[in-house]
Amino acid sequence: MHEPSPRLQRPLSRRLLPLAYALMVLVGVILLLTWFALQIQVTLAGFLNSESVWSKAQKQAVISLDAYAISGNSADMATFRRNYTILDSDRQARDEIASGSFDRAVVSQAFVRGNVMPSAKSGMIFMLQHFHRAPHMYEALREWRATDTAIAELGAIAREIQQYRLEGGSDPNEIRRQIQRINALNDVIEPRANQFSVEIAEGAVWLGRVLFSGVLAAATIAVLLWILMARRTLASIRGTEERYRLLFDSASDAIVMVDEASGRILDANRAASEWTGRRAGELIGDRFVHLFTQTVSQLEGRAAINGLLGADGTKLPVETQCSLVNWGDRRVRQAIIRDISERVAMERERRIAAEALASIAEGVIIADPQRRIISVNDAHEQLTGFDADAVRDKRLDATRRLPDGHSLPQSIWDDIAAGRNWLGEVQSVRRDGTSYPEQLSISAIRDTEHQVLYYVAVFTNISATKQQQQRLEHLARHDPLTGLVNRAEFERYCTDAIAIAERERLATVVLFIDLDAFKIVNDSYSHAIGDRLLVKVAERIRRQLSEGDVAGRIGGDEFTVLIHHLNLREDARVMAERLLAVLSEPLLVDDYEIVLSASIGIAGYPLDGLDAATLVANADAAMYAAKTEERNTLRFYTPMMHASTSRRLLLATELRQALAREEFRLVYQPSIEMRTGRIVAVEALVRWQHPDRGEVLPSEFIPVAESLGLIRRIDEWVMQTACAQIEAWDLAGMPPVRVAVNVSARGFGHAAFVDGVSRAMQQRRVPPGRLMLEITESAMLRMGDDTERTMRALHALGLEVAVDDFGTGYSSMAYLKLPAVAYLKIDRSFVSGLPESTDDVAIIEAMLAMSRSLGLKTIAEGIETEAQHEFLMRAGCNEGQGYLYSYALTASAIEKLMSPRSFHVPTKLRLVPPKRGL
Repeated sequence: MHEPSPRLQRPLSRRLLPLAYALMVLVGVILLLTWFALQIQVTLAGFLNSESVWSKAQKQAVISLDAYAISGNSADMATFRRNYTILDSDRQARDEIASGSFDRAVVSQAFVRGNVMPSAKSGMIFMLQHFHRAPHMYEALREWRATDTAIAELGAIAREIQQYRLEGGSDPNEIRRQIQRINALNDVIEPRANQFSVEIAEGAVWLGRVLFSGVLAAATIAVLLWILMARRTLASIRGTEERYRLLFDSASDAIVMVDEASGRILDANRAASEWTGRRAGELIGDRFVHLFTQTVSQLEGRAAINGLLGADGTKLPVETQCSLVNWGDRRVRQAIIRDISERVAMERERRIAAEALASIAEGVIIADPQRRIISVNDAHEQLTGFDADAVRDKRLDATRRLPDGHSLPQSIWDDIAAGRNWLGEVQSVRRDGTSYPEQLSISAIRDTEHQVLYYVAVFTNISATKQQQQRLEHLARHDPLTGLVNRAEFERYCTDAIAIAERERLATVVLFIDLDAFKIVNDSYSHAIGDRLLVKVAERIRRQLSEGDVAGRIGGDEFTVLIHHLNLREDARVMAERLLAVLSEPLLVDDYEIVLSASIGIAGYPLDGLDAATLVANADAAMYAAKTEERNTLRFYTPMMHASTSRRLLLATELRQALAREEFRLVYQPSIEMRTGRIVAVEALVRWQHPDRGEVLPSEFIPVAESLGLIRRIDEWVMQTACAQIEAWDLAGMPPVRVAVNVSARGFGHAAFVDGVSRAMQQRRVPPGRLMLEITESAMLRMGDDTERTMRALHALGLEVAVDDFGTGYSSMAYLKLPAVAYLKIDRSFVSGLPESTDDVAIIEAMLAMSRSLGLKTIAEGIETEAQHEFLMRAGCNEGQGYLYSYALTASAIEKLMSPRSFHVPTKLRLVPPKRGL
């Protein structure tokens, strides 16, 4: 480390002593200059200076006028006028003073125009007033006055030439003539001007001699006074340096003084010491470049960014600005180092913000207070097609309108200026002329006075959002499968139609359409086929509508049609019959030809209801009546239908409570062996013993249970109760008979069905051979590929399955080969015509033959006559059920019938109950 320069560390008094010597020399020089200055000051009192100015003005006036005459340059004329004003002003001041009675202010203004030094004005006035007859002064003034006429003529010539030039004159002869006049006048003025200068100079010499003594005395006094003031100045300098040091060290920026020649630090303030972590003594003598991480730019006046090194290796971002100063005979560079950490951080944040702004998907616009666009981000061009150059200085709202086509109102900008943000939808125009919906948000950036500096607009293309919204709105009002209106939208149309019908005294009719046996289609084919079938049905219904009519799908296979402007409700019959006809025509779905029918209920305003909900409900009730009574027909609403519907609703409510209240019970219908008449099985049949209405038939409550999803719970109850009854009969010592339990399609298709059956048998210790399951062929079809897996699981439990209602559906013969299938139950519809109906005979004989071939046993249902019994027995049917043998009996009645203590029955006919009331 280098030691500080001894010269810079000397006491202040010694450092200032050369300055004192220099000042003493300067005093001598000043005395000498003062002698000349006094000569000029007193003898000229402005004359010498004014003479010089006057002489120069006179010469320059001639030269400028001559140049203007040649070139016609207006700058030359302006120079002439400026110099001529000096000559004329000096003359006016001279003549005014010579008059003896003058206005000092007027003379002063004339001297100002004549470029007379302000400090010389008073002396000149005094000399011209009181010493105009002094030696050399009188001769000088005489020569001056002798030039007045010539100078005035110069002004006249200048006006002539200027006028001539303005009129477009350019004759060389005329210009030459004017130049000759100028030269002639100059020949008159120049010798007199020279003599004037000589007289002024000689007068100055004479006057200087007179005043020298006085100046010398004054200079002596001045020197003494200067010495006295110098002592005081030294003391003041000392205090100034201390104050400078205080300011130097208290500066918020780091300041370093560097020797320009060596590049070493001469001095450093407290901030520099703190920022570098080094004492000032350590910094002095070190090289300036060692303070920074990079090469220091030493260009004077230019700020440079660098990193200031700390003692612990930290780097402080700084800005360095250098300037050159002189310390005595040494050139010193003053480096001001400013901490820019906050600026760097802000710049980083600004850059991050700019990059984030450029990368966001939303378009961003920044506009000035006049709403002229200043800048946009990249997303703006992607969304609108306009790049930054195309929209710069254009108004932000120039390409945007409200959705109704109007311009953005002033109220929007007033709200934003008041401090609120605006968010709304606008229609924006792209560069190619197309438009799109835009979600636009506008806010303002304000200064400390809350004046708007910038508007910031953020926007995004909401075309997809609006399309999605429209799609959702359409879905909210329409059935997604068929495209018809849904229930809510249909009722809204219906309400509007009722209002129109009320005004015009007409009728409005609602048709309620339900497809017959659509559930069988779903079970037989698939739900996908069923959905496509519904689409085709909707198309057929739509094609039959007149203008203004509305079709809707309100659920499942239920459709509605609204017919306007009818005179009478009965006029809707034509439309309803046409719909029945087209819906009964075969429908081709994929490779299947499906034949359906429909039931239609009709209700009309004002006869059947005054509001939409009532009309739909009453049309539904009429449809239910049509389906119940006949199917493939239509019915007009009557109040009695509503009572039936209400009864169904009430039945559904009571059915939910029946299980909890244990209102169900089982009865058992015997199944006899045809050849021996022996009871070999019983079929468990569920009955509902209503506390108020008595026994409710299964045909009435089973469909309701299926529609409500309660059928599986009923199945489970029947299974548990039947297994418990088998256990009870075994404990009572009854002969072992097979108990058949009917299983619904929903129960059979449930994943937990097999486990539930196994659990019930295990809990009651029921052997597999004592329990048989009866499953309709439609239930097996509904299971699809799961049927075989379920059948194998039942077979693994040792259970046998009877296919119920065989021959009435759309089953595949492949199901008869499944392991668990052991019985076929011949439906009563084929037995009722025996033995007279040849068709029924042929069908039953075919069924029996097929069963024997497959190794299946047969059970005939609905045997009511002896002739039917004889035919089936001869044909080879294994078992039979029907009223010929017995009605369904209670468990206790079955116990009596099967008790070993009862009388022996020699023939099968003895098993037939004598009365049907059992």
